[in-house]
Amino acid sequence: MSSHHIVKDDQEPALIIANGAACNAELMGQLLEWSPWIVVLDAAIERVLDLNIKVDVLLGDFDRNLDLEKIKERQYPIEIIHTPDQHKTDLEKAFDFLIERKFPAVNVIWATGKRADHTLTNITLLAKFRNQLKIVLFDDHSKIFLLPKNYQKWYPQHTTLSLIPIGIVKGIHSDNLVYPLQNDTLQLGYRSGSSNQVAKDGLVSITHEEGDLLLMECWD
Repeated sequence: MSSHHIVKDDQEPALIIANGAACNAELMGQLLEWSPWIVVLDAAIERVLDLNIKVDVLLGDFDRNLDLEKIKERQYPIEIIHTPDQHKTDLEKAFDFLIERKFPAVNVIWATGKRADHTLTNITLLAKFRNQLKIVLFDDHSKIFLLPKNYQKWYPQHTTLSLIPIGIVKGIHSDNLVYPLQNDTLQLGYRSGSSNQVAKDGLVSITHEEGDLLLMECWD
Protein backbone atom coordinates (compact mmCIF):
# COMPACT_ATOMS: atom_id res chain seq x y z
CA MET A 1 0.00 0.00 0.00
CA SER A 2 1.24 3.44 -0.90
CA SER A 3 2.36 5.42 2.12
CA HIS A 4 1.89 8.86 0.56
CA HIS A 5 -0.87 10.63 -1.30
CA ILE A 6 0.28 13.02 -3.99
CA VAL A 7 -2.50 15.59 -4.41
CA LYS A 8 -2.70 18.69 -2.23
CA ASP A 9 -5.64 20.56 -3.70
CA ASP A 10 -8.40 21.46 -1.28
CA GLN A 11 -10.93 21.21 -4.10
CA GLU A 12 -10.39 17.46 -4.34
CA PRO A 13 -12.43 15.27 -1.97
CA ALA A 14 -10.88 14.48 1.37
CA LEU A 15 -10.84 10.84 2.48
CA ILE A 16 -12.21 9.47 5.75
CA ILE A 17 -11.23 5.98 6.87
CA ALA A 18 -13.82 4.70 9.34
CA ASN A 19 -13.71 1.36 11.17
CA GLY A 20 -16.01 -1.00 9.28
CA ALA A 21 -15.01 -3.76 6.92
CA ALA A 22 -11.85 -3.11 4.91
CA CYS A 23 -12.07 -2.48 1.18
CA ASN A 24 -9.80 -3.98 -1.44
CA ALA A 25 -6.32 -2.55 -1.93
CA GLU A 26 -7.03 -1.31 -5.48
CA LEU A 27 -9.98 0.82 -4.39
CA MET A 28 -8.10 2.21 -1.42
CA GLY A 29 -5.08 3.01 -3.57
CA GLN A 30 -7.16 4.93 -6.10
CA LEU A 31 -8.81 7.04 -3.40
CA LEU A 32 -5.55 7.66 -1.53
CA GLU A 33 -3.81 8.87 -4.67
CA TRP A 34 -6.32 11.66 -5.28
CA SER A 35 -7.14 12.69 -1.71
CA PRO A 36 -5.57 15.90 -0.40
CA TRP A 37 -6.43 15.14 3.22
CA ILE A 38 -6.78 11.80 4.99
CA VAL A 39 -8.77 11.64 8.21
CA VAL A 40 -8.76 8.42 10.24
CA LEU A 41 -11.19 7.65 13.05
CA ASP A 42 -9.41 6.59 16.20
CA ALA A 43 -10.88 3.07 16.25
CA ALA A 44 -9.23 2.36 12.88
CA ILE A 45 -5.80 3.87 13.40
CA GLU A 46 -3.95 0.66 14.25
CA ARG A 47 -5.33 -1.07 11.13
CA VAL A 48 -4.33 1.95 9.04
CA LEU A 49 -0.83 2.07 10.50
CA ASP A 50 -0.38 -1.58 9.57
CA LEU A 51 -0.99 -0.58 5.94
CA ASN A 52 1.75 2.09 6.07
CA ILE A 53 -0.62 4.91 5.07
CA LYS A 54 0.35 8.52 5.75
CA VAL A 55 -2.40 10.13 7.83
CA ASP A 56 -3.10 13.86 8.13
CA VAL A 57 -5.69 13.81 10.92
CA LEU A 58 -6.52 11.35 13.69
CA LEU A 59 -9.93 12.12 15.15
CA GLY A 60 -12.12 10.61 17.86
CA ASP A 61 -13.03 10.43 21.52
CA PHE A 62 -9.91 8.34 22.26
CA ASP A 63 -11.76 5.98 24.58
CA ARG A 64 -9.29 3.27 23.55
CA ASN A 65 -5.83 2.67 24.89
CA LEU A 66 -3.86 4.42 22.13
CA ASP A 67 -0.24 5.47 22.41
CA LEU A 68 -0.69 8.95 20.95
CA GLU A 69 2.95 9.93 21.39
CA LYS A 70 4.06 6.91 19.40
CA ILE A 71 1.51 7.70 16.70
CA LYS A 72 2.73 11.32 16.54
CA GLU A 73 6.32 10.15 16.17
CA ARG A 74 5.49 7.59 13.49
CA GLN A 75 3.11 9.85 11.52
CA TYR A 76 4.73 13.28 11.94
CA PRO A 77 3.31 15.68 11.00
CA ILE A 78 -0.17 14.61 12.11
CA GLU A 79 -3.02 16.60 13.61
CA ILE A 80 -4.77 14.90 16.53
CA ILE A 81 -8.32 16.09 17.18
CA HIS A 82 -10.02 15.08 20.42
CA THR A 83 -13.83 15.03 19.98
CA PRO A 84 -15.35 13.80 23.25
CA ASP A 85 -19.01 14.60 22.42
CA GLN A 86 -20.86 11.32 23.04
CA HIS A 87 -24.02 12.61 21.36
CA LYS A 88 -22.39 12.26 17.94
CA THR A 89 -20.65 9.37 16.21
CA ASP A 90 -16.99 9.75 15.28
CA LEU A 91 -17.92 9.76 11.60
CA GLU A 92 -20.39 12.58 12.21
CA LYS A 93 -17.67 14.52 14.02
CA ALA A 94 -15.29 13.93 11.12
CA PHE A 95 -17.85 15.45 8.76
CA ASP A 96 -18.17 18.44 11.11
CA PHE A 97 -14.38 18.83 11.09
CA LEU A 98 -14.18 18.87 7.29
CA ILE A 99 -17.02 21.37 7.03
CA GLU A 100 -15.19 23.63 9.49
CA ARG A 101 -12.07 23.34 7.31
CA LYS A 102 -14.21 24.24 4.27
CA PHE A 103 -13.76 21.02 2.34
CA PRO A 104 -16.52 20.74 -0.29
CA ALA A 105 -16.52 16.96 -0.60
CA VAL A 106 -15.35 13.74 1.02
CA ASN A 107 -15.05 10.07 0.11
CA VAL A 108 -15.50 7.53 2.90
CA ILE A 109 -14.24 3.95 3.13
CA TRP A 110 -14.53 1.27 5.81
CA ALA A 111 -17.93 2.69 6.78
CA THR A 112 -20.00 -0.41 5.97
CA GLY A 113 -19.79 -4.05 6.98
CA LYS A 114 -19.07 -5.35 10.48
CA ARG A 115 -21.78 -4.09 12.87
CA ALA A 116 -25.17 -3.53 11.24
CA ASP A 117 -26.04 -0.59 13.53
CA HIS A 118 -22.87 1.24 12.51
CA THR A 119 -23.50 0.56 8.82
CA LEU A 120 -27.08 1.82 8.93
CA THR A 121 -26.12 4.91 10.93
CA ASN A 122 -23.21 5.76 8.65
CA ILE A 123 -25.31 5.50 5.49
CA THR A 124 -28.27 7.49 6.77
CA LEU A 125 -25.97 10.26 8.07
CA LEU A 126 -25.66 11.47 4.49
CA ALA A 127 -29.06 13.14 4.75
CA LYS A 128 -28.01 15.30 7.69
CA PHE A 129 -25.14 16.86 5.74
CA ARG A 130 -26.98 17.26 2.42
CA ASN A 131 -26.44 21.01 2.19
CA GLN A 132 -22.96 21.18 3.71
CA LEU A 133 -20.79 18.44 2.25
CA LYS A 134 -20.82 16.19 -0.79
CA ILE A 135 -20.33 12.69 0.65
CA VAL A 136 -19.71 9.43 -1.20
CA LEU A 137 -19.35 6.08 0.59
CA PHE A 138 -17.38 3.33 -1.12
CA ASP A 139 -16.94 -0.35 -0.39
CA ASP A 140 -16.04 -3.38 -2.51
CA HIS A 141 -19.58 -3.73 -3.85
CA SER A 142 -21.13 -0.28 -3.92
CA LYS A 143 -20.84 3.46 -4.29
CA ILE A 144 -23.43 5.29 -2.17
CA PHE A 145 -24.47 8.92 -2.34
CA LEU A 146 -27.47 11.18 -1.80
CA LEU A 147 -29.29 12.26 -4.93
CA PRO A 148 -30.08 15.88 -5.77
CA LYS A 149 -33.68 16.57 -6.76
CA ASN A 150 -32.65 16.21 -10.43
CA TYR A 151 -29.99 13.65 -11.33
CA GLN A 152 -28.64 12.54 -14.69
CA LYS A 153 -25.66 10.34 -15.54
CA TRP A 154 -24.54 8.02 -18.35
CA TYR A 155 -24.45 4.33 -17.41
CA PRO A 156 -23.84 1.13 -19.39
CA GLN A 157 -26.72 -1.30 -19.84
CA HIS A 158 -27.41 -3.71 -16.95
CA THR A 159 -25.68 -1.52 -14.35
CA THR A 160 -27.37 -2.26 -11.03
CA LEU A 161 -28.80 0.86 -9.37
CA SER A 162 -30.64 0.76 -6.07
CA LEU A 163 -32.81 3.65 -4.92
CA ILE A 164 -33.05 3.61 -1.14
CA PRO A 165 -35.21 6.19 0.67
CA ILE A 166 -34.24 7.64 4.02
CA GLY A 167 -37.70 7.85 5.54
CA ILE A 168 -40.31 8.70 2.89
CA VAL A 169 -39.49 10.01 -0.59
CA LYS A 170 -42.30 11.24 -2.85
CA GLY A 171 -42.75 12.15 -6.49
CA ILE A 172 -40.01 9.93 -7.93
CA HIS A 173 -39.65 9.70 -11.71
CA SER A 174 -37.03 7.80 -13.68
CA ASP A 175 -35.98 7.33 -17.28
CA ASN A 176 -33.95 4.45 -18.76
CA LEU A 177 -34.42 2.01 -15.87
CA VAL A 178 -35.77 -1.53 -16.37
CA TYR A 179 -38.37 -0.88 -13.66
CA PRO A 180 -39.46 2.71 -14.24
CA LEU A 181 -40.76 4.98 -11.51
CA GLN A 182 -43.61 7.33 -12.36
CA ASN A 183 -44.61 9.66 -9.56
CA ASP A 184 -43.81 6.84 -7.11
CA THR A 185 -43.33 6.98 -3.35
CA LEU A 186 -40.67 4.92 -1.57
CA GLN A 187 -40.52 4.40 2.18
CA LEU A 188 -37.72 2.83 4.17
CA GLY A 189 -38.81 -0.55 5.52
CA TYR A 190 -41.93 -0.70 3.32
CA ARG A 191 -40.94 -0.12 -0.29
CA SER A 192 -37.54 0.60 -1.80
CA GLY A 193 -36.11 0.61 -5.31
CA SER A 194 -33.48 -2.02 -4.70
CA SER A 195 -31.72 -3.86 -7.55
CA ASN A 196 -33.11 -1.88 -10.46
CA GLN A 197 -31.05 -1.90 -13.66
CA VAL A 198 -30.14 0.40 -16.52
CA ALA A 199 -32.29 -0.53 -19.52
CA LYS A 200 -29.80 0.47 -22.24
CA ASP A 201 -26.50 2.28 -22.65
CA GLY A 202 -27.14 5.96 -22.11
CA LEU A 203 -28.32 8.65 -19.74
CA VAL A 204 -30.31 7.67 -16.67
CA SER A 205 -32.52 10.41 -15.24
CA ILE A 206 -33.96 10.31 -11.73
CA THR A 207 -35.97 13.10 -10.16
CA HIS A 208 -37.87 13.36 -6.88
CA GLU A 209 -39.99 16.03 -5.27
CA GLU A 210 -39.71 15.41 -1.52
CA GLY A 211 -37.39 13.55 0.83
CA ASP A 212 -33.87 12.12 0.94
CA LEU A 213 -33.10 9.52 -1.70
CA LEU A 214 -29.92 7.47 -1.83
CA LEU A 215 -28.47 6.01 -4.99
CA MET A 216 -26.34 2.90 -4.68
CA GLU A 217 -24.30 1.88 -7.72
CA CYS A 218 -23.84 -1.82 -7.01
CA TRP A 219 -21.79 -4.71 -8.37
CA ASP A 220 -21.23 -8.31 -7.21
